[in-house]
Amino acid sequence: MHYAILCYHSEEVVTAWTKEQNEEVMGRLEKVRQRIAKEGKLGPVARLLPTTAATTLRKDRDPPLIIDGPFAETKEQFLGFYIVEVADLDEALGIARELGEANPGGAFEVRPLAVYYPAGV
Repeated sequence: MHYAILCYHSEEVVTAWTKEQNEEVMGRLEKVRQRIAKEGKLGPVARLLPTTAATTLRKDRDPPLIIDGPFAETKEQFLGFYIVEVADLDEALGIARELGEANPGGAFEVRPLAVYYPAGV
């Protein structure tokens, strides 16, 4: 089963980290990533650029409206994701817990995936 582990955190907090703090967190996350990859369970991983770099297409009108920034204002922003292939939800939650220990704060949403283009995963 494929699961997406969606990473959320306060962008205000993350962008305030010093270079050293960011490298420390990314180093801890890298250890988890390497272990999952070694076990053959890791798919694509991405870290998103800040929401200030986002553009949103609002399709609730015609013609659609294109605006700068994220779709909704929230306290935590979607910062990136991991795709994992594991036996079940419990195993995906275990990986999310490890990621949470490596990068405290924020939240990790675990959601099953329906893979439509398996060659890309």
